[in-house]
Amino acid sequence: MSEDGPAEATRCGFVAVIGAPNAGKSTLINAIVGSKVAIVTPKVQTTRSRVLGITTHGASQLICVDTPGIFQPKRRLERAMVASAWQGAADADIVLLLVDASRPAPNSDSVAIIDRLKAVERRAILVLNKVDAARRAGLLQISERLNRQGIFTDTFMISALTGDGLADLQRCLAERMPPGPWLYPEDEMTDLPMRLMAAEITREKLFTLLHQELPYALTVETESWEEFADGSVKIGQVVYVQRDSQKAIVLGRGGRMIKRVGSEARTELEEMLERRIHVSLFVKVRENWVDDPDLYRPWGLDYNA
Repeated sequence: MSEDGPAEATRCGFVAVIGAPNAGKSTLINAIVGSKVAIVTPKVQTTRSRVLGITTHGASQLICVDTPGIFQPKRRLERAMVASAWQGAADADIVLLLVDASRPAPNSDSVAIIDRLKAVERRAILVLNKVDAARRAGLLQISERLNRQGIFTDTFMISALTGDGLADLQRCLAERMPPGPWLYPEDEMTDLPMRLMAAEITREKLFTLLHQELPYALTVETESWEEFADGSVKIGQVVYVQRDSQKAIVLGRGGRMIKRVGSEARTELEEMLERRIHVSLFVKVRENWVDDPDLYRPWGLDYNA
């Protein structure tokens, strides 16, 4: 025992962040962790797999699970994404349901999520996000309406973007983590392998720069990662699309679009890794990549969901 008395017992647990697409789950995870561990775009269904964001708060280690948005899936990839989200919720110590409070009422996806939580008798913490874009009267109405469902232990009103209300939420989560040793080193912020994170950064740039021009039928795979004596890294990546017309859009006139994507990905990766990065991007047509089980494994998705 030290002169200051016994050290505070450590706590550690998993927090699943679930919600409808574009509720702000990835933005919230990044804000809690204090670093970018999940890609963020204005588009729905950007997150495809469970991503862990790891942070410490006093003696507590919070392992936050960023899940894909939950919606009514129609295709194989969508079914795998939604199954991954529900598995993350089932395995967690605490479930946060994130609801976009800037909308006048919860959308049908949020309502369906609440119905399923009720059906399995799973309690959750309600987090109303985007309060910076919501009217106060509207916030109180949404809170009242959702709390009538009887499954929420607490309600927090936050802005993941500005950080408003975040400290109270973090304090609550830290206090409710179960006693136990930390599962990750204090300086570790995600379990995502760097090769996969690099592919996700490039995919984020593609989503952001291509706007509505390209559907979600693309994926990025890091094929090579070569480290040199001077500390620099050469990363080779392939962007898979389903049709030649999509390949033309990704390349852009004279290859300008793909060069811009590579440049922006390189800049962010250099800031993240604090070393010189060279990114080589190739675009290939692979009509049925969404039916390739090998591409589901790195994301931790169940091909047969």
